[in-house]
Amino acid sequence: MFKITLILVILALVFGFMMTSQKDKKIKGITVVAPPREFTKDPMSEIKEIHAEWIALVPYAFTKNGIPELHYGTQYEQWWGERKEGIIECIRLARNSGLKVMIKPQVYIHSEWTGDLEFSSIEDWIKWENDYENYIMTFVKLAKEYKVEMICIGTELLKSTELRPDFWSKLIQKIRSEYSGMLTYSDNWDHYQKISFWEQLDYIGISAYFPISEKHNPSQEILLDNWVKWKKELSQFSQFKNKKILFSEFGYLSVDGAAGKSWELEKNIGKRPINQSAQADGFNALFSSLWIEEWWAGGFIWKWFPEGLGHEGYPERDYTPQSKKAEKIISQWYSKS
Repeated sequence: MFKITLILVILALVFGFMMTSQKDKKIKGITVVAPPREFTKDPMSEIKEIHAEWIALVPYAFTKNGIPELHYGTQYEQWWGERKEGIIECIRLARNSGLKVMIKPQVYIHSEWTGDLEFSSIEDWIKWENDYENYIMTFVKLAKEYKVEMICIGTELLKSTELRPDFWSKLIQKIRSEYSGMLTYSDNWDHYQKISFWEQLDYIGISAYFPISEKHNPSQEILLDNWVKWKKELSQFSQFKNKKILFSEFGYLSVDGAAGKSWELEKNIGKRPINQSAQADGFNALFSSLWIEEWWAGGFIWKWFPEGLGHEGYPERDYTPQSKKAEKIISQWYSKS
C-alpha cells in the first residue's frame, strides 16, 4: 500500500511539474485558417520552419444577431477544415510535426461583430446558450479524445459575458468535469478587465489588437514608447488576477498604418497601400516589448493560410505573414527559448 501511495504521489508531482513547466514557456502559436477542402500536402512543415510550437484551429459556427439559433456542421455552409473530420486531420498532422494544439470554436455573424450579439428576452438568451453549449461540448469531447492541450471557450462575446456571466461560469464547470487540459477565453483588448470568470481559467486570453501608432511607417522607437502604457496596464492586471496573459489572437495587416486601429483598416482593405515593413515592424516592436515579461504567456498569430486557401481575396494585405518580411521577424523571435 505504501509503495502504491508513493508511486501516485510521484506521478502527481511529475504531472504538476510538467504543467508548471508548460506555463513557464512562451506559447509560440499561429492560427491556421481552416481550408475549404482537404490538404494536398502537409501544411505543418512550413509552420515548423518559422519555429512555431502551437497551432490554433478555428471551427466556426454561424448565428444572426437577434435570432436565437447557432448552426454548426452542416455540409452546405461548413468548410472541410472546420468540420470535425477536418479538425481531427489537422490535429493528426500537428502531432506528427510535434506541434501542440488549441481548439478555438468561434462564432461568426455576417457583417457584424460578435461583441454586439444580443437578444431581447431571457428565453431567447437561454435558447441560444443551449445551442452554444452543445457546440462547445462537441469540441470538448473531441479535445478529450485526441488529447488536445488547450481549448478557448469563446471569443469577443462582450454582451453575453456582461449580461449572462452565470452561463459562462456554469459552462466552465461543465467543461472542467470532462476535460483536464488548459482553458482560456479570448476577450477584446479594450474589454478584458470586465470579465468576471478569469479565476476559473488557466490564462487571461486577449484578442490583442492594441492600437500602438496610426502613422503609416512609425519608427521602432515610437512603437516601443507607445507600448509602455499597455505593458503597464497588462502587467498590473496579470498581477491582480494572479494569471498570465495569453494573446489568444494578435497580428497586423500588411498595409500602411498596420500598428494602428486594425478594425478600421479592415474596411476597404483592398484599396489600402501594401506595406510589408509596417507589418514586420509591428511584430518586432510587440516581441521586443513583451518577450522578457514573465506575465506574458505568448500567443497565437492571426493568421496562416495553408496552401494559400481560405483567404478573403487580399492575402497581400491581410494579416498573414506568409512570404512577407514579417515571416522572418516571427521566425527570429520564435527561435528563442
